[in-house]
Amino acid sequence: MNTLPRYLRREIGVATLFVLFALLAIFTFFDLVGELESVGAGGYTLRAAFFSVGLSLPSRMVELMPIAALIGTIYALSKLAASSEFTIMRVSGMSTVRLAGWVAKTGLLLVAATYLLSEVIAPPAERLAQQVKLQATGRALAQEFRSGVWARDVVRGADGTVESLRFVNVRELRPDATALAWRIFEFDSQFRLRSMLVAERGSFVPAADGESPRWRLTGVVETRLPVVDPANTAPEAAATQVLREPERAWATELTPEIFGVLLVRPERMGIVALAQYVRHLSDNRQRSDRYEIALWNKLIYPLAVLVMMALALPFAYLHVRQGGVSLKIFSGVMLGVLFYMLNKLFGHLGLLNTWPPVLVAVMPSLLVLSVALAALYWIERR
Repeated sequence: MNTLPRYLRREIGVATLFVLFALLAIFTFFDLVGELESVGAGGYTLRAAFFSVGLSLPSRMVELMPIAALIGTIYALSKLAASSEFTIMRVSGMSTVRLAGWVAKTGLLLVAATYLLSEVIAPPAERLAQQVKLQATGRALAQEFRSGVWARDVVRGADGTVESLRFVNVRELRPDATALAWRIFEFDSQFRLRSMLVAERGSFVPAADGESPRWRLTGVVETRLPVVDPANTAPEAAATQVLREPERAWATELTPEIFGVLLVRPERMGIVALAQYVRHLSDNRQRSDRYEIALWNKLIYPLAVLVMMALALPFAYLHVRQGGVSLKIFSGVMLGVLFYMLNKLFGHLGLLNTWPPVLVAVMPSLLVLSVALAALYWIERR
């Protein structure tokens, strides 16, 4: 009985890979057309555009895998139904539950491959693609405001209490983990301004020899404000201090990986990087809705491969005279587009209405799975 599952696995796997490469070719063409407008800016050549688009292929494969699994499974099962092989399988005792189990085993292999692409291959490739483009065009990273990028940092004591708050402004970020034009405003736990620091340049130094990671700031000018007791109205001789240093080591939790969020879209980051950034935002009491939704989508989206393959099962029970293979494939394409749109729609609605991130990530798959189970139930009762 192992021959039939292997046969189904081969047919579905080959069809899914064929559809995946076909979809990749289409999307790669459109991505390349979109990159042509940047060709000629700085040193960004057509060769660099091809290289950048090629590095984005793993991310595209992750996005297209559920749709490819749906269309590929529909094609494989419809071809078996058209040649009456599927009818022979049913006559020989193959039940719907057993068929679903065999298809699910094939889907689990595709899910594992999707997770591998999503976490191991796609994030560094996507980051490298963006670095290639930025270095070739001579541009800095995307900026949130006209003044640059702003970030918040919390300094905690040994007992975990907040000792001070720092608001960091960097005008320009570079792909080589350097940043230009720093401004750091430090407040105490009572939100009183204590110091203002300006630096020309900063480069990140990873942890080594027992030392914590830090930034090496150059051209530092720090203005320290005196501590004034608001209850004391007597004149004091406290004065503002201005310190100038050619170089200073500055310890902080703001690493290039956190700043690197600006380099790669949250939807194309890895789970670990997203989790670290969500924790950083939560520790600093900043909104993390978009990144939490992206994190849960990264965790759940590969499982949509199984859901889409379940949606393809009812097509195997439709007789050829009720619709040719081409019509079934067209229906699969439309269902895949609908699922893609549902994911995007729920992502935006969840962000606008502050829905729970896990609900936003799970809801499209649950809706499609409900439709698939209802269709299978209708076919079994027919």
